[in-house]
Amino acid sequence: MNKMWLFAMLVTLTACSTQYESGGDWYQKGYQDGIRGHAERSNSSMAAVNGEQRAQYDQGYLIGVKEYCNPNFAYQIGLSGQVYEGVCEGMEEAQKFRMEWQRGWNDYTH
Repeated sequence: MNKMWLFAMLVTLTACSTQYESGGDWYQKGYQDGIRGHAERSNSSMAAVNGEQRAQYDQGYLIGVKEYCNPNFAYQIGLSGQVYEGVCEGMEEAQKFRMEWQRGWNDYTH
């Protein structure tokens, strides 16, 4: 009985996960990618979305990256062990962010 219940839960969670990835709130998906410092999704991974969804993703991503790239939080990001994927390059305070992240990363690894 417990195995059957566990199997049913896994199937339900898998279905929910798949549904979220193919539909859902693309602004929020972009924001989450950006605020976590992840590189923007590739065109091939976004091939199944329409133009409006892509625009929503891009808008959310830019807002998320802008928040992520705050140099005041960069040390803590590095100290937590999060790898920097270079998403702040080209932004006004990119160099300061990178230096603070590196300082935190150095403390994390030593």
